[in-house]
Amino acid sequence: MSRISHINLDDAGLPPPTPEIEQERKVAVFDLLEDNTFVIPSRDDRPVPQGPYHLGLSIRDKRLVFEVETEQAEKAAEFHLSLGPFRQVVKDYFQICESYFDAVKKLPPSQIETIDMARRGIHNEGSRVLQERLEGKAEIDIDTARRLFTLICVLHFGG
Repeated sequence: MSRISHINLDDAGLPPPTPEIEQERKVAVFDLLEDNTFVIPSRDDRPVPQGPYHLGLSIRDKRLVFEVETEQAEKAAEFHLSLGPFRQVVKDYFQICESYFDAVKKLPPSQIETIDMARRGIHNEGSRVLQERLEGKAEIDIDTARRLFTLICVLHFGG
């Protein structure tokens, strides 16, 4: 039961997302809740509350905050990550997504596919950065990292 069963994005105070960003968010949340791996390793011989977990994601004081609770609202973990390592990859991701959304409206499939491959490459890079930043705090698989990276981008969009 080491998985996320509920996710809450704290987007209070952020500008409303574009329809494309809102769609990315909905798909990421749906896919994440359908299939994910989220393991909190034990530290200092302290037992880790068992999942499934409720995850709260927010940006506070220029830090990405993960608040993890059990389904009984028992605090399981909280970690704060610097946004610095994410800045460039998030910026690149938004630029390529904008190109992709424009391309879908007016370019032939072969050109759309090329842009989509670049978009996936940048997305994979963001996922890798997230996995590295969570090392020792939470173990996640690549698909979970990809979906969480999308949600980080959604939070960055307004930040």
